[in-house]
Amino acid sequence: MPALIEFPEHAIAVTDSNQTEEFFAGAFGQYEGVTVAEAVVEVVAATRHSIWADVTWNHHGGAPVERKMYQLVRTGDDWKIAVLTPLDT
Repeated sequence: MPALIEFPEHAIAVTDSNQTEEFFAGAFGQYEGVTVAEAVVEVVAATRHSIWADVTWNHHGGAPVERKMYQLVRTGDDWKIAVLTPLDT
């Protein structure tokens, strides 16, 4: 934390882990019936401290295909999501 989610015309600043937990708890129903999820990851840019990854999620069994751009930043030995941007599929 912190992180930023960039929806079209609506940005959400994420400042603590409770926001992340509440977001996923509220979105859980849209994945009902999904039996397998596959991710296709394309790293579009990388530096020592940041990675930009274009990820297409294919949810088999119900949910629509999703495509997101993740900017990951290095924090010590770990990588954290800094910015998440939904993309058109």
